Amino acid sequence: MRMRLKHGEWRILVVFSLCSHILCDAQIPSTRQTAPRSVQSQAGDVSASSSETQSDAAQTREELRQGTRLTRQGRFKEAIPHLVAARGKTNNEYALEFNLSLCFIGIGDYKKAILILDRLRRQGRENADVDNLLAQAYIGTGQRSEALAAVERAAAISPQNEKLFTFVADACRDNQDFDVGLKIVEIGLKKLPQSARLHYERAMFLTQLDQFDRAKDDFELAGKLEPGSEIAYVAGAQKNLLAGNVPEAIRIAREGSRRGFQNPALLVSLGKALLRSGITPGQPEFNEAQDALEKAVIALPRDAGSRIALGQVYLLGNRIEDAIANLEAARQMMPDQPSIYASLAKAYQRKGDPQHAQEALAKLETLNQAQAERIRSAPGERKMSYGGTSSPSPQ
Repeated sequence: MRMRLKHGEWRILVVFSLCSHILCDAQIPSTRQTAPRSVQSQAGDVSASSSETQSDAAQTREELRQGTRLTRQGRFKEAIPHLVAARGKTNNEYALEFNLSLCFIGIGDYKKAILILDRLRRQGRENADVDNLLAQAYIGTGQRSEALAAVERAAAISPQNEKLFTFVADACRDNQDFDVGLKIVEIGLKKLPQSARLHYERAMFLTQLDQFDRAKDDFELAGKLEPGSEIAYVAGAQKNLLAGNVPEAIRIAREGSRRGFQNPALLVSLGKALLRSGITPGQPEFNEAQDALEKAVIALPRDAGSRIALGQVYLLGNRIEDAIANLEAARQMMPDQPSIYASLAKAYQRKGDPQHAQEALAKLETLNQAQAERIRSAPGERKMSYGGTSSPSPQ
């Protein structure tokens, strides 16, 4: 999917994906921390140890059942005490420990997750999934070289596992570590050079690093590798939006939607493109943009780009309180994003709150000065994405 993170509390994340696999007799499918949406993590049944009394075994099973249920719902903080209570009392401690590390990553307590996952490695239980989670935890703590090493180990074990690379790339995007994200995607492309998804991911990281000229080739290749697919429509809409070809971005996004693709990234591209086309309240296109962005925010409530665009639509429609709510949510996720403050200043001015409006304008000026300095010192031709924000990763 900031991580930007509030450790010990709900993290503010675009998208945070976890593993999907079977561990011995315990199944742990895909998890994405985008509360309040359910997180599809299942620990399965981990049987109680035969050394326990019948009563103790029943209590252990209940703790595991509750921990599994809460984890599956993405209620990681609540799941942890139940899983801890079952520690040392099951026949599959590996699965329990893995689930526990997953929960710690889900709440942003990366150091505890690293301790568990490192212990599993020392016990000889290393596999691609352990290294996958370990890489995500290292990204959360800013240990970039350790994260890259974990990805390399996982890639050596499971080189054809595309999700291995995309999940860790999502963690990099969430933490705005675009340099490392690019390196991880390129590791993946060495193993899977025909992966449309990985080419799209590389294009997005290159865009965030102001290298749109290089990104265009990957956007186009993603479409060619899987023509007519969801990722092809997402890549095509993104490429044209970033290139300033608004009509083509709208056409591609609409066509993808008509074909049944309701990917949040595609919906955000449609909403942003319609905004750039100059829509006004009362037009069918205005309602179309609002509907697309509302769907995207429901699907990924912790995606900053979706929130910003929806806030701008609400501002156009004079829904000031709704605009401020979404823009403030985006500010919590991406405090250094200039487009947030430009819209916030307008919203607070219309609300009749000059103090907050002036604070937003002051922050905007500071960010613009910093951006101007970066542009002056950057070599070559650079293009920034519209609004300077990333779009959500395809689900």
